[in-house]
Amino acid sequence: MIMTMKNVSREFNQQYVPYKALLMYKCVEEDNHTNQYQNDTEPQIYVESFDIGKQGKPINAHPLSVKEMLGLSELLQSTQEIKGGYLKSRGIMPNKVLYINPQNNGHAIWYTPPQEVNLFFIDSLTIPSGKAKIPGMVWKATKESIQVFAIKGKAKPTEKTVLCHAPYFNTSNNGTVCMGTVTINIDRNTALEDFMAQWESYFFGSYFSHSIGGHSNSKVNIVQLWQGQAGTGKNFPQEVLVNNGMNLKQLMQ
Repeated sequence: MIMTMKNVSREFNQQYVPYKALLMYKCVEEDNHTNQYQNDTEPQIYVESFDIGKQGKPINAHPLSVKEMLGLSELLQSTQEIKGGYLKSRGIMPNKVLYINPQNNGHAIWYTPPQEVNLFFIDSLTIPSGKAKIPGMVWKATKESIQVFAIKGKAKPTEKTVLCHAPYFNTSNNGTVCMGTVTINIDRNTALEDFMAQWESYFFGSYFSHSIGGHSNSKVNIVQLWQGQAGTGKNFPQEVLVNNGMNLKQLMQ
């Protein structure tokens, strides 16, 4: 269907209404000799905010509030991130990507199939560090935090795929991971491929040390689970995974 500019304008006007207007004032210093504006210093700026009334007219003029300023700053930051490389793929979208939301703080959701990785445990857990096979995983991350979940099977998950608790230490009931002393260094220009690789590296490169909240994220004792997996080459026993009552579609919302 071809949509004309007139149709686009009508659709826009039906969905969006003006609600705020900003008027910027600057302090102008006039040069007495040349009668020209001086440009060697930044002008002082005053911003006045107007609400938009029902008739589309500006009302209630007031200085730009802190709340309005923070909202504008967040909007501009999101726009800058979209213009930059944040969460943008360098080429064809990687197959592991499930969902991307670049707005506001921005986050990505992706999955990894069952694989063998190096896991590190503190000595007091009496679990040997080393290679171990793990289940498929779903990851949801922003620049500052990450949630991890387990999934059964090897197939790429769909919206209906049921998520399970990630059977790891340092992981809370909602999948949030305590990264301990790990320094997270992901900036606004991090490309999608690097974003995912960095988070996977942070997660698997940190030492597992403790349980969070006392919840059961496995049908068997988690210490015994990893004692029986680390360094053995055994496939991960998917029957020990515990559903967390959420599917992938709910995680995307």
